[in-house]
Amino acid sequence: MRLYATRPDRRLGQVLADVGLLAWAVLWVVVARVVHDAVLVLAEPGQAVEDLGSSVADSMGSAASAAEDVPVVGDELSAPFGALSDAAGSVSGAGQAAQDAVGTLATVLAVVLVVLPVGWLLVRWLPWRVGWVREASAVSRLAGRAEPDLDLLAARAVATAPLPRLAALPPGTGAAWRAGDPAAVRALAALEAGRLGMRLPAPDAAASGACAPPRSG
Repeated sequence: MRLYATRPDRRLGQVLADVGLLAWAVLWVVVARVVHDAVLVLAEPGQAVEDLGSSVADSMGSAASAAEDVPVVGDELSAPFGALSDAAGSVSGAGQAAQDAVGTLATVLAVVLVVLPVGWLLVRWLPWRVGWVREASAVSRLAGRAEPDLDLLAARAVATAPLPRLAALPPGTGAAWRAGDPAAVRALAALEAGRLGMRLPAPDAAASGACAPPRSG
């Protein structure tokens, strides 16, 4: 499987695209982390309410326990303190619920800030990248065999290559290709390989799959 083109300019563009995708993902992860931490600051009032409620509940609970020790009227004296302790416990629970809500909001925002922009770019990058890898790997298989099958590549170039690229070939290339001229077949095959930024192996290196020295594609 081939991941990058053999032509330097095309390979540089692919590397920059891959690095750009990685940098984009890292950027949004950092942004999501900053937003997550910023939203969590909103949980501080909830933490303060929880701490206050817990403190009051503990104090009222201690007072209720002390009041119960008073002879005869202990139960009556401890009842208000117990009620206050229960109320303070409810306040503490409300503070905890507020913290949980803020934490959930912070997590959701962080996930959205990563998934949406990174997914948006990935949906555009992945088909382009996978499509190129599949086509380039197919070109490498066809051209790298012991007996390169350049006729298929030449036929593909005749069928799909832009007319200006075909017109730039030497005069008579089409007729020579129909006649099976190896030079014409190779010229058309090189045109199709060049569309992907690939170089055909030199004729004496086809069996080993080595690539020819760089030349204009």
